[in-house]
Amino acid sequence: MARLGALTKKFDRFAKWAPGAALLVLAGFALLLIAAALSARPVPNRASGNAVASAATALTTDAGGTDEDTARDASLKLYERVAERVGAGENYYVAAIEEQRARDIPVRPGVAVRLPTLAWISGHIGPWGMMALAFVLGVAVFIAWWDRLENEPGGRDYRTSILLLVAIGALAGFKPHYLALHEVWAGMFVALSLGLYRPGQWGWALVFAAAALALRELALPYVCLMGAVALLRGERAEAVAWGLVAGLFLIGLAAHASLVGALTGTADPVSPGWLALRGLGGWTGNIVASSPLQLLPAWLAAPLALLPLIGWAGWRSDLGQTGLLLCLGYGLGFMIFGRDNNFYWALVVMPIWFVGLAFVPRALSSLWASARGQ
Repeated sequence: MARLGALTKKFDRFAKWAPGAALLVLAGFALLLIAAALSARPVPNRASGNAVASAATALTTDAGGTDEDTARDASLKLYERVAERVGAGENYYVAAIEEQRARDIPVRPGVAVRLPTLAWISGHIGPWGMMALAFVLGVAVFIAWWDRLENEPGGRDYRTSILLLVAIGALAGFKPHYLALHEVWAGMFVALSLGLYRPGQWGWALVFAAAALALRELALPYVCLMGAVALLRGERAEAVAWGLVAGLFLIGLAAHASLVGALTGTADPVSPGWLALRGLGGWTGNIVASSPLQLLPAWLAAPLALLPLIGWAGWRSDLGQTGLLLCLGYGLGFMIFGRDNNFYWALVVMPIWFVGLAFVPRALSSLWASARGQ
């Protein structure tokens, strides 16, 4: 670490910081990791038959045979069945509501029924078409990130490790048996959008962010963040464009809820609320259960889930800043919203989450050197 600290780079945010400030950041981050370990939520034992545990395990491991079939919870089977019916020519809303009722899955409020986009695509191109589309999307994400890292401060130095970390995050859910999961696709489109984005060149990033939104409303915070960052940079036209995408989506979401409402009534069950206020354990729990970290003891996995944050913070670049704000924003959301069985929401940011790990050694080294007055 001493050697890393001796090599000051322009992209190293923590190099030559004031000793007091560096000590404060180190102490604060250490306390955060300790709090994460103390508030860790263990993923329930898969053997218990718990749907959350079995799905989490299957998302991050190569299960096979009867275990794999057990792991595929009711929601995944539901999405596949709805897509089959849509592919056969049935109305999406009729098929989705009927299938959810048959499985005792709530259909109220309207957002309890997924947006129709993925079912339409999957129903018409079939499983093999979805796998081909997944392959093309995966390749596009890596090409986009390779190209962006070419000109990003520090990008060339860490490109190999960053792309490996993107792959690890993406493969947590981007598997053939889980291509029916909306969050998996939304996460990959968010990653593609971020990889394509350049200040002043945001057209394609906007298009693929809109694609993420069309698949899952959980991509909305990303769109809002990009608009806010553009506004802070004084890019009003870009900020307006991001705002228009968000506004048009909200109109579409309202129309979706209205269509669901027209086919449901007071006799239909209402989904439990998503305002869960789970705190730091909710944040780390989502990341752990949606990644290979869930194979580790909870007290160790929870702080490791937050470790990328210090790396993102230490990377002084447009991408580093956006990545940090994105992770912090979604983390705050996971602390407030979502039940334990909504852990898979984290898949929306999982392809980019671990990128910060590439910069952790340098960030900690620079903070330590700065704290010592070096």
